Amino acid sequence: MTVVSSKEFAINDDKYFDLAMKEQVFVQRDNIMFIVTKANENKKKRLKPDNELQRAITGDELLERVYVSLDKFFDKK
Repeated sequence: MTVVSSKEFAINDDKYFDLAMKEQVFVQRDNIMFIVTKANENKKKRLKPDNELQRAITGDELLERVYVSLDKFFDKK
């Protein structure tokens, strides 16, 4: 892992792009950190849908369940 300032990165960008092929490179500007990485690495980290997707519910279904739960909770008191 390498951390460089935005100024240093701007001066030697080719160097740090080449380095990013081997390790993570972070560019710091003020208090913000940016990561330089190969785009195809992010594709490897994406998850594919599995059987759990069949159990998914929509936002509207979730909201309805929350309302039912709240109604039951406040009816008990």
